[in-house]
Amino acid sequence: MDTWEGKSFSITDPQGVNTVIYQINKTEKEFLKDSPKYTLERLDFTEELRGDMKRKTFFVDFPNKDEDQLVILSFGQDRVVVNSAILEQNKISISKKPTSLKFDSIYAEEGTELKDFKYTPNLKRPICVIDPETTEEIKPILYFDEKTNEVRGKCKLKPHKSYFAFEIRDKKED
Repeated sequence: MDTWEGKSFSITDPQGVNTVIYQINKTEKEFLKDSPKYTLERLDFTEELRGDMKRKTFFVDFPNKDEDQLVILSFGQDRVVVNSAILEQNKISISKKPTSLKFDSIYAEEGTELKDFKYTPNLKRPICVIDPETTEEIKPILYFDEKTNEVRGKCKLKPHKSYFAFEIRDKKED
């Protein structure tokens, strides 16, 4: 029988809300030269229905000794509520004032089914793009552009549709 030595905690989503949680990992000093300062790891969860609500149990597979920083994203009808939390020992502390953000769309003239959204990724600052309807991440496809001699990326995005993108960085970095 396999044993699991991580941590877990549960939340309850009301009807029409879908929550995902990311663990923020700080890169160790010796790897900072070639890696981003922070990386994000989406937490796995199990889900059980309780009437109109969904109880989700999230799992932190490799908890830090002291504390784990978490980003909680709760997707609703046309907005996302962004919250932060600290997981210490067997206690989770969630910020008292979450931030509520309204979705906006990237405008596209053509009504094509899929559109390539091109960007030059900064491998030191990863950006996470999420489809708010499914809460699934939109992973970029990286390629080498010989004309510009740089690594570029493209995401398949649907026109006239909202997406949520975020990155983790220090407050002093603008």
